Amino acid sequence: MTTDTAAAGIPRGPELPGQIVLVIGGSAGIGLATARRARAEGADVILTGRNPDRLERAAAEVGARSTAAFDATDAAARDRFFAGLPAQIDHVMVTGPGPYYAPLAELDRDRAHQDFDDHLWLAVAVAQHAVGRVRPGGTLVFMGGTGGRSRGPGLSLIAAGTAALPALIANLAVEVAPIRVNLIAAGFVDTPLSATLLGGDLDARRDQLRATLPIRRVIGPDDIAALAVHLMSNTALTGATYDIDGGQQLVSSG
Repeated sequence: MTTDTAAAGIPRGPELPGQIVLVIGGSAGIGLATARRARAEGADVILTGRNPDRLERAAAEVGARSTAAFDATDAAARDRFFAGLPAQIDHVMVTGPGPYYAPLAELDRDRAHQDFDDHLWLAVAVAQHAVGRVRPGGTLVFMGGTGGRSRGPGLSLIAAGTAALPALIANLAVEVAPIRVNLIAAGFVDTPLSATLLGGDLDARRDQLRATLPIRRVIGPDDIAALAVHLMSNTALTGATYDIDGGQQLVSSG
């Protein structure tokens, strides 16, 4: 029996035993899947979300330590929430709101500013709150995407944000060290948000991806959750962007 074979037969312990994971945007989709995964790996979870009813259901499902219903992009509400957290937590996962797409001729300046605040400034604000609250060696995990790496009508704003976020995360990792900071850049993920954005085109998009992606299946929230928990548990990882798209960038389907 080889060493690898013997090791494969040894039961694996939980990756996050006794740790506290805060999931901002944890009532559905990627955030809820990450909360489930963290709980399965031995962590206590704190969930936040904007919809109190949905948040209550999510908390009951995963056995959350506590919840807070508020809009994470609201600076005053965010400040109050962080002030009331336990003295020390281990990891923070931020899913954030969806992207804003609009052709240049229809681009709304106020909404564009809000979109940058909702993604770039939210990351900065969470990092500021993390200092002294997240333990040394703990993690901040942010969600981004790969769609803005394409070029075309309606992508100008999201392309700028997509380019800026990895640079911001890398620098935050230096500024708040030894807290670790990483970015997950996802392609299409089959979530309620995707269903809202695509509407009646959702099934066609799923079929297209199954036919064209090298992995021959669609990425789901559990795939993102597995990566998020790995970033929390692997203490060698910081300041990087991790693509997870099933090879979507390698094929012409977009």
